[in-house]
Amino acid sequence: MNAKITNIAEKQRTADDGKSRIPNPESQIVIALAGNPNAGKTTLFNALTGLRQKVANYPGVTVERKEGVWRTNEGEPARLIDLPGLYSLDATSLDEQIARDVLTGKLSGLPKPSVIVAVVDATNLERNLYLVTQILEYKIPVVIALTMVDVAEKESLEIDTAKLSGLLRLPVVEVQAAQKRGISELAERVFQTAAENKRDSDDVLDESLIHLSLQDDGEINRKIFARYNFISDVYQQSVKAKPTDERNLSEKIDRVLTHKFFGLIILIAVLLLVFQAIFSWANLPMDLLESGFGALGDLARASLPEGLLADLIVDGVIAGVGGVLVFLPQILLLFLFISILEDTGYMSRAAFLLDKLMSKFGLHGKAFLPLMSSFACAIPGIMATRTIENPKDRLATIMIAPFMSCSARLPVYALMIATFFAGQTVFGFISLGAVLILAMYALGIVTAIVVAWILKRTLLKSPPPPFVMELPPYRLPNWRNVVQSMLNNGWQFLKRAGTVILAISIILWALTAFPRPSDGDTSQAISQNQIAPGSQEPIDTIVTTDESCGCSLPDEAQIAEAERKAAEEKQGAALRNSYAGQLGRFIEPVIEPLGFDWKIGVALIASFAAREVLVSTLSIIYNTGKDTTEESEGLIQAVRDAKKDDGSPAWTPLTAITLMVFFVLAIQCMSTVAVVRRETNSWAWTLFMVVYMTALAYAAAFLTYQGGRLLGFG
Repeated sequence: MNAKITNIAEKQRTADDGKSRIPNPESQIVIALAGNPNAGKTTLFNALTGLRQKVANYPGVTVERKEGVWRTNEGEPARLIDLPGLYSLDATSLDEQIARDVLTGKLSGLPKPSVIVAVVDATNLERNLYLVTQILEYKIPVVIALTMVDVAEKESLEIDTAKLSGLLRLPVVEVQAAQKRGISELAERVFQTAAENKRDSDDVLDESLIHLSLQDDGEINRKIFARYNFISDVYQQSVKAKPTDERNLSEKIDRVLTHKFFGLIILIAVLLLVFQAIFSWANLPMDLLESGFGALGDLARASLPEGLLADLIVDGVIAGVGGVLVFLPQILLLFLFISILEDTGYMSRAAFLLDKLMSKFGLHGKAFLPLMSSFACAIPGIMATRTIENPKDRLATIMIAPFMSCSARLPVYALMIATFFAGQTVFGFISLGAVLILAMYALGIVTAIVVAWILKRTLLKSPPPPFVMELPPYRLPNWRNVVQSMLNNGWQFLKRAGTVILAISIILWALTAFPRPSDGDTSQAISQNQIAPGSQEPIDTIVTTDESCGCSLPDEAQIAEAERKAAEEKQGAALRNSYAGQLGRFIEPVIEPLGFDWKIGVALIASFAAREVLVSTLSIIYNTGKDTTEESEGLIQAVRDAKKDDGSPAWTPLTAITLMVFFVLAIQCMSTVAVVRRETNSWAWTLFMVVYMTALAYAAAFLTYQGGRLLGFG
């Protein structure tokens, strides 16, 4: 077996003598980059492609495909495909199956590679070479890029690169991608190998090594054993470990960071620091974005003639898209910290610490960070599930991420608490409002755990995967990789969610803007007796006395205020008569058992744009001003005083708690729906999430309201 592998590799060896032949620039050279996780593949990919790269999904699956253009100094272009990080090609996971499909040319629009660059970590040579020996079975020339040589030297490992190359009969090039060392030599070897790939494939490969799955277990085991023997021989002859009594630095650090008690304490501190930074650092750019889109809307309103087009662009496009892009700073910061944690090697430790706890509920240890991220916003939380390799584990995490109470729910909680529970305490010193908010967070967490447990035993049932995770050595982050990862993920958010968000924004705007009422219809409530909304006096009686002439003149400030309120009344009347208002009346029989009237129904529909929109929608419905916040006394009093059509109170403390419960469990956010669609690559799972979360929210709200009434509340 050893001889067979050696012969295979020997026939792929590039000639060391003679002038390198460079392929025709017009021809397309496809090069695949393969390697174990944490072997330095991403750093090398970024160094070879720079900004000439794009990210997409492989056809029909949610696995990300990174592709870029690699040019040598001579300007020779190549199409560089970054395969998922792999330990083997046994096709036991989706990543492995995709890698096999790429190597065999089975994926649509992706030709079979001309050369494979195998990225091999010098500090873990034996383990990395197992993948190399599997790659050799695919009839494709291989060039080895040996990374982490400097780290290996610090760990007292001396690697004879020439000896390694001779034993493998493959070109081996030492590279330090971050410092751009070895890149030119690697390019020369790779493009030379691609040019010389003219041999008959039957001479390259021993067919007995392919399709091991067609052979009996005994034969497979013999070949695997022979492969390990070959790797061991190569390692023993090419690597010398210098004697040293010095304990590995990573092991010393792990004694603290992976400790059962102190490790968890440190992890909590790290996460608190990350999320505090996300909240505090994102405030200024989020405010600037919000102000910028507001100014853009004002500019568009001033530049366009008054009418339908102006309303569409300002209220539909700019307001809708701007309401989503305001989360971009949080997303960028989140992925900045994720990249830093991954680059330093700490992310693997965090998953290791939490896997035992998470596995009890059917979740992977890596699900912790996405779920924690969702407390800020479900959008970056769902995107952060990309670190979970198992498709079912990743999907289960996506399905429960929106249960975490995001920051957009807080204005709704704040309004309900300020209206009905302000100043109340529990045990005489604990704020009832704080208890209610804590209860809402706890409800979301408990529901997520229960749903995950059910999903992993039904729709997403699969044997619990063994927690096999490499704990890479601690390293300083590669800042180029960190920034590039942050920008790529931010761009993916804009590109993936943007089109769906824009479409939904326009639909929601149309529902609230149509049918277009005539002036007579919208001003009827105002014109009767010329009563200013919110005032007991007709507009023409609001006057002051001019002392110079003794005559009565209108008070300009009061008239301006009356006109403003009249405009708001007109807007409120238009909303009530809109399709959204009609839809609110249509769903009123359905939401009435929850204690909600049609006006609350309109607010629920509008809040699908963003959860916090419920506050501004209620302010329009109750004529307190569209810029009202959850802390405005006018809105608080208007909610307290609101009446249903039969004259009964529209809001009670029980109604407020019911609404909060509904908001905890309902998906209620178009941005989340858009991102789930893009991340799962499936409308079926997206609709499943919307339906099951809405049904669960309705059931919980129904039990809250009706149960409260039975107990004498409300």
